[in-house]
Order: sequence, then structure tokens, then C-alpha cells
Amino acid sequence: MGLILDALIEIMSKPSLGSVFMELAPLMAPLGIAVLVGVFLGWAWRPRWAAEIASEEKGDVGGRGEASSAAKETPLPSVDSVNNKTLVAGSSQVMENEKLVVDEEDSQHLFRLVEERDGGPVWHKMMDKSLPRMGYQAWRRDPENGPPQYRSSTVFEDATPEIVRDFFWDDEFRTKNGWDDMLLYHETLEECPRTGTMVVHWVRKFPFFCSDREYIIGRRIWESERTYYCVTKGVPNSTIPRRNKPRRVDLYYSSWCIRAVESRRGDGQKTACEVLLFHHEDMGIPWEIAKLGVRQGMWGCVRRIEPGLRAYQAACASGEPISRCAFMAQVNTKFDSKSMDLESSQETTSQSGDIIEAKKPKHWAGNIPKFILIGGAVALACNLDHGLVTKAVIFGVARRFANIGRRL
Repeated sequence: MGLILDALIEIMSKPSLGSVFMELAPLMAPLGIAVLVGVFLGWAWRPRWAAEIASEEKGDVGGRGEASSAAKETPLPSVDSVNNKTLVAGSSQVMENEKLVVDEEDSQHLFRLVEERDGGPVWHKMMDKSLPRMGYQAWRRDPENGPPQYRSSTVFEDATPEIVRDFFWDDEFRTKNGWDDMLLYHETLEECPRTGTMVVHWVRKFPFFCSDREYIIGRRIWESERTYYCVTKGVPNSTIPRRNKPRRVDLYYSSWCIRAVESRRGDGQKTACEVLLFHHEDMGIPWEIAKLGVRQGMWGCVRRIEPGLRAYQAACASGEPISRCAFMAQVNTKFDSKSMDLESSQETTSQSGDIIEAKKPKHWAGNIPKFILIGGAVALACNLDHGLVTKAVIFGVARRFANIGRRL
């Protein structure tokens, strides 16, 4: 890599711009050819289902203007209208009579994740940050099939599990306070007053080069000795039709274990609260690009949670009425964690409890060519809206060239 930098320095020291361009042209030609080949192969070899999607989208071009104008005429309901909406008893009754969208299997799966007995691959530590009243650690693992999975531990000083539970469940406060500025819209579709199970509709903001994402989420909370197992996951729902924008995310899993822990002050008192989060989703963008974005933006998002929690504590202390979502967070299913059935996990030899510390990052200069290549791949993959294979090929070519550069 030092040879590449020396060559670039020598080229940039040429006396004229024409000389610099002539020297750089041979270096840029291989990358340009690789990108063009990737685009050609992506379109030529795309599967039939991708071609059908592309043709459907082309067929919708004429009606997109009408759809856009219709969307402007009939905007999503405001937060206030959602908050004031009274859910009819029929929706809760349906959830009572039919199979709940979040059931005991989901609670057992989360329990195994918390106890590190789920049989998954090794967790790789990727972050360790702290604020005066909050500590944060994060890990990632890459299963053979499926998107990257994330595990994090956030410890809030001077907070009870109950307050933190209600805080994360309170969609209305998320938008009112703005600590979760990605949440554009929320609505409760169904609820079960007996178990606390809810089905909610979310629309989340994504960067300008991607369309926003839509989620249909089922969620429910289990409680054992003031430890709360909060399951949220994507569920099917026929009442909300699919649209081109925002794009529906079907594979979504984000669940917490909230429990009291000892304070970092070292006084032996359990005045702090830990939130163990397990999260993965398929957002419809290449997973390598998603991993890069998560790594770069994770701490910026996490650090906004702590002031939001303190504002929520102050609001509760002042006697402000709780929202419907916070009320439903207090409807929990009791269970005995000591008697939880773990037979299937005990039969599986798991390495999920192993945590590998993150390697010390290399000097920033050694990553310049890699970031240039990946940056170009991000721009191409996000701007080419048709052909999933095209995106994968473009990014694969860029990654291959980055690997070649790393070996130099």
C-alpha cells in the first residue's frame, strides 16, 4: 500500500495538470472497465424474477405522478390523530381468539439469546463507548444465511427497568421528543389487552439516496422478577397495502432484555439499568454497505437515547399522563425464567458466548483506496434502482479491487 501512495505523490507532483491526468488515466481505466463489466453482467444475468420486478416498475412509471399526487392529497395521519384514535374492541378480540403474532417461541428465542445458548456464530466486538451516565458496547456476527446480526449492551445510571421499558415502547414520545428522529410515522393497528401484544405500523426515514422504509411490527413483553424480555419483529398484515414508496421491510427483528444492574459507581447498589439489544433486518440494500453505514452511524444514534431517557424520566416525575403505548408496555406476561425450557439449546454446542475483541484499526492512509472504491460502489448501487444483481456485482467488483489493494 505504501507503494501506491508513493506513486500517487509522485504523480501529483507533476508540473502540469495534463501530465497528472496522463499519469492517472492508466490507474482509473481498470476500475472503469470493472464497473462497466459489472453493470453489463448484472443486467445480462439477472434472474427472471428481477426482470419481472423491473418491468413492473417500468409499467408503473406512467402512474407514478398520479400516485404521488394522490399521496399528497391523502397524507399519512398526523401523530395527534393517531394518539387520539380509539381502537375498537373488535381488533383486540381478534387477537384474543386467533393465534398471537408474538408467542412463547419468540420469548424462548430471546431468552436463549440473552443466555448465549442460541447456537449462533461468534460475536465480534466492534464498539465500546461511554458518557458520564451511560455506557455502551456493541458486537456483530455474520450468519451463513441472512443479514448481519447485532448485539449491544447499554447501561443507564439512575434508571429503573420499568421506566426504560416504557420509554422504548412509547412511540408517541419518540416523535414528540425527537430522540428517535428516524421515526416519521406510527400507528397502532391491533392490540390485545390481556397479553399486551400489539401490532404497529412504522415508517422510518432513510438517507436521501434511499427511499424510506415501512415496517409492520408485532411486539409483546414477558416479565420475570423485574427482568423484561421485550420482543419486536416484523409480521404479515393484509390491512396495509404495499406501495413502491416507502418500501416494506419484511425481515425485521429487534428485541431487548431490560434488567437492573449494579451502578458503575462501585457502591454495590443496583441503581443502573442494562438494555441488551439483539437486532437484525433486511433493509433491501447490500449487507456490506449496510454494515459500513451501521458502524459509522451507530454511536451517533445511540448517544441521543440518553438525553431522551432523562427527558422521559422528568416527564413521568412531573405527573404527565402516560400514552396508550406506555400503558400497553405495563401489560406483561409473567413467567419463571428458572424453569424456562432450554432442552433444545442444551443439545446444541454454541459458540455464541465467545466474544472476539475488535482488532486495532490500521492507519487511515492504508484505507484510502478502499474507501474510494467502496464509496463509488455505494453511489452506483443506490442510484441504480433496477436489478438487484447489478448492485451486488458492482459492490463485489469494488470489494475485489479493495482486497487487491490491501495485498499490495
